[in-house]
Amino acid sequence: MASASAQAVPVPQQWERLGEGLSSAIAELITRARPSVVEIRVHGRGAGAGVIWDADGGIITNHHVIGEHPGPVHVQLRDGRTAAAEVVRRHPAADLALLAIPAGDLQPAEVGDSSALRVGALVFAIGHPWGQRGVVTAGIVSGTGKTPLHWGGGPVDHIRSDVQLAPGNSGGPLLDAAGAVVGINSMIFGGDLSVAIPSNVVQQWLAQSPVPRVFLGVELRPVELSSRRARAAGLLVSGLRAGGPAARAGLLLGDVLVGCDGSPLPDPGAMAEALAAHQPGDVLLLDVVRGGAVQRLEMALGAAEEERPRAA
Repeated sequence: MASASAQAVPVPQQWERLGEGLSSAIAELITRARPSVVEIRVHGRGAGAGVIWDADGGIITNHHVIGEHPGPVHVQLRDGRTAAAEVVRRHPAADLALLAIPAGDLQPAEVGDSSALRVGALVFAIGHPWGQRGVVTAGIVSGTGKTPLHWGGGPVDHIRSDVQLAPGNSGGPLLDAAGAVVGINSMIFGGDLSVAIPSNVVQQWLAQSPVPRVFLGVELRPVELSSRRARAAGLLVSGLRAGGPAARAGLLLGDVLVGCDGSPLPDPGAMAEALAAHQPGDVLLLDVVRGGAVQRLEMALGAAEEERPRAA
C-alpha cells in the first residue's frame, strides 16, 4: 500500500520542455492567424465570422451567415475598423459567400491544402461564439467526405472534427497545425461534430466564379410597391457611394428602381443578371419611382476595380 506521504513523480525535464515548446508554437500560430479573421454583422448584430482571403478586400464566409438579407452587411476587422461590405458572390449549395470591402492594409490568411489533411490531425477554430470575439478552440480531424448541409442543396465535400463551435463561429477558419486555413467552419453535425467546407472547395469555386466587371456604387434592398390598381416589386436605394456611378447619375436615397433597360427589377438577382451583360462605360436606362412618379435616368457603369481598391 502506498504511503500517505508519497510524493508525486516529477515530470522529466525533456517532457516539460516539449510541452512548453508545443504551447508556444500553438500560441504563435494563433497570433499570426487572428488578424485575418473578421466579424460579420448583419442589421447591426453579430452574425458570424469571415476570413480575409486576399489583400484586395475579398472575404470568405458562409452563405447562411448573410442569408438573403437585403440590408447592409458590415465587416469588423481585428483592429476595430468597420467597413460596409458588398456581397460579390453566393454559393448556397456549398454554404459559401464572397464579400468585398473597400479597405487597405489587410492581412490575408495563409490558405492551406485541405486534401493533405489526415484523420487525427490537430486543427483549430477561431470565431466569435455568442458575441465573444476571437475565441479559439482545438480538436482533431475525425473524417472527411460528403454530407448534405442544413441550408439545402445536395451533398458537399466537408471536413469533420471535434473543435467546439457555437453561433458566431460560422464562416470562420479551420486551421491546421501550421496555422493555414484548411476549411471554413459551417455547422455542427450530430450534436458534437463540427463540419467545415474544405479550403480546396473554396479555391475551386473562386476560380470558377466570373470576376465582377462593373459596379453601381449603391446598396439596394427589395421592397413592395402598392397602388389602388396593383402591387409591384422594386429595389429601394438604401445606400450610395459618394462619387460612384449611381450618385453621378442622380440617384437619391429613397428612390426605388423598378426597371433596367426595359426589364423589371423584382429582386437583386435581376439587377445582377442585367449587370452581367455589360462592360464598364456602358449606359443603363433605369426606371425610378420618386415621389410617386416614374422617371428614367441614364447611368454610366464604373469598373469593378473602383469598388475594390488595392491595398497600398
